[in-house]
Amino acid sequence: MPDRIKDKSNERCKRSREEDSDERQEAFTKATCMKFQQLTCDSFPHSPPQTPSGSMSEGQQYNTEVSTHVDLSEPQEHICLERKQKRRSTDVNVNMNDFELIRTLGTGSFGRVHLAKHKTNRNYYAIKALRKTDIVKLKQIEHTKNERKILSTVKHPMMVNLWRTFQDDAHLFMIMDYVPGGELFSILRKSTRFDEAVAQFYAAEVLLIIAYLHSKDIVYRDLKPENILLDRNGHVKLTDFGFAKTVPDITWTLCGTPDYLAPEIIQSKGYGKAVDYWSLGVFIYEMLSGVAPFYDDNQFKLYEKIVACNITWPDYFSEDAKDLLQHLLTTDLTTRFGNLKGGCHDAMNHAWFRNIDFDKLSRLQVKAPYIPNIKGEGDASHFDSYEELGYPYGQPEPDPYRKYFTEF
Repeated sequence: MPDRIKDKSNERCKRSREEDSDERQEAFTKATCMKFQQLTCDSFPHSPPQTPSGSMSEGQQYNTEVSTHVDLSEPQEHICLERKQKRRSTDVNVNMNDFELIRTLGTGSFGRVHLAKHKTNRNYYAIKALRKTDIVKLKQIEHTKNERKILSTVKHPMMVNLWRTFQDDAHLFMIMDYVPGGELFSILRKSTRFDEAVAQFYAAEVLLIIAYLHSKDIVYRDLKPENILLDRNGHVKLTDFGFAKTVPDITWTLCGTPDYLAPEIIQSKGYGKAVDYWSLGVFIYEMLSGVAPFYDDNQFKLYEKIVACNITWPDYFSEDAKDLLQHLLTTDLTTRFGNLKGGCHDAMNHAWFRNIDFDKLSRLQVKAPYIPNIKGEGDASHFDSYEELGYPYGQPEPDPYRKYFTEF
């Protein structure tokens, strides 16, 4: 992968939120004009229960037939987990003094995510700290509230779990699972590109998540390797639900990451769940090639390429891969997989996924192609290093924005 593309991709996660501001609106307008248009000391929760090893038993093989009857309902253990979470949400007050901040795991436009250790039960969590002033300034109040609402109401073994939210005078805080395997993007960057079998595994797990969210009328809208974490067994954990939204029919909001935007979003058309399947196509293409299919340094040219949808196929792409991508990366919504009568099963039943047993995969019973080397509970070696600043959390100061975030 060329260095310039690596550098550009490395900044992509930082651009996604920034570009939903006024500058983002201007960029979309120009593109259109160009016609290319709970917490007690001894009961603070652990991570959701998972298959003990997440691996295949001895002699177990991949099923050569793709199941068409994947259970998209919430696993029973996660239903119980949600009930416990709701009970804990009002148990006692919690604040940042209850935690020891270990290091920064990631940064964004509004703040950063910390690896933190609870001082009493000694468990590790990821705490997202968001500055209220930046949220209000960048007009992200609704997105932030949506993230909390959606994460509080959905549970899936391949999604991060939100345990608790709270706020001080200047910040909002979300306590979530700590997922120690790091970002899938980091693995892809080191590998340059994935073999098809590896890409199929990650694409299949993401497809299961998309199908689950859509069954709840939720559109994710920010699929990309940077938002996919790996747990200690190598399975996917989708994170960052800042752009997720309940959309029974259509919505018009301009948001997402430029490389992954569906053409109907760029053209300022109403859109629905089909945009996540377009993004799935971009995701698969990027895993197989190391570069997003419409990549361009110039953002306006990027939008032109997306709307024109002229795809260059590397020689090493299989015919099955190209056929699947042609059914995902299409501007014609009447032929795009995920938007047809068969729903998610059109993609699941495609020949490219013939070696994936979606039933076993949904129960985390398929061995992941990459198992992170985790040295201990608080191991953060799979995350990039960031400059550590002073964090004056909990300091009293004027709080004019608390009225916008009463849910926290």
